[in-house]
Amino acid sequence: MAPDSSVDVAPVVVIDLVSELSARVGHEFADRSLLRLSMAHRSWCAESGGQSNERLEFLGDSVLGLAVTNFIYRRYPDLPEGDLAKLRASVVNAQALADAALQLDLGAFILLGKGEESTGGREKSSILADALEAVFGAVYLDGGWDAAERLIIRLLGELIREYADGPGGSDYKTRLQELAAHQFDQLPIYRVVGAGPDHQKTFDAEVLMMGQVRGTGTGRSKKVAEQAAAKIAWVSLMDELASRGPSAAS
Repeated sequence: MAPDSSVDVAPVVVIDLVSELSARVGHEFADRSLLRLSMAHRSWCAESGGQSNERLEFLGDSVLGLAVTNFIYRRYPDLPEGDLAKLRASVVNAQALADAALQLDLGAFILLGKGEESTGGREKSSILADALEAVFGAVYLDGGWDAAERLIIRLLGELIREYADGPGGSDYKTRLQELAAHQFDQLPIYRVVGAGPDHQKTFDAEVLMMGQVRGTGTGRSKKVAEQAAAKIAWVSLMDELASRGPSAAS
C-alpha cells in the first residue's frame, strides 16, 4: 500500500501549487505543466531529475524586453532613444524583477534543491528574477503575446511610470527633499508599515519634518506610498510658504 500511497500524493501537491500560482499570475493555463516547469530551479533538477526553468527563462527574457520596449515607446512618444534605453534598463534588471516577484510571493513556489534551500534561495534576487522571467515565458507559450504583455505591464507598469517621471515631474520625494533642504536645512524622514499577504500587500507611509507628520500615503509598494505622502507634505508646505509671501518661497 505504501508505494500506491506515494503515487497518489504527488499529483495533489502539483495541482495545488499550479492552481494557487496560476491565480496569482492571473492566467488560467491550458498546459499547466508549463507553470510548474517555470518553478524548477536547476538545483532541484540536479537532485530530482527533469528539465529546469532555464529555457523558459531565456524565452521570457526576450518577451519581457519587447513588452517593456513596446510599452515605453508608445506611452512616451517624446522621449529620445537614449532616454528610452535608460528607462528600459531601470526596470529590466534583476532587482526590479525580484521586487515584482515578491508581489506574487513567487519564492514560496520555487522548487529548490536542499543546498539552495538551506542558504536562503527563496529570497535571492537572482533566483526570484529568473523564475519570474520563466513565468513570462510560460504565459507567452500558453496564452500568447497579449496574455504575457498584460502580466508584465501589470507587474512593472507602475515602476515604469515612476522612473519615467524622473526628478521633478510627479517625483514628489525629490521635490520635498529639495524644498526641505533649502527652507529648513533638514531632510524628510519616512516611516513605512506593510500589511496583508505578500501577494496583496499594501503599505502606509508617513513623512516627518521637524518631528511632525506632514503627510501620509498608501500604495502597493513602499515607493508609491512614500510618493503619496511626499506629495501631501510638499503641497502643504508650499501653501504655507506662499501664505508668508514671495520672499519665503524663494
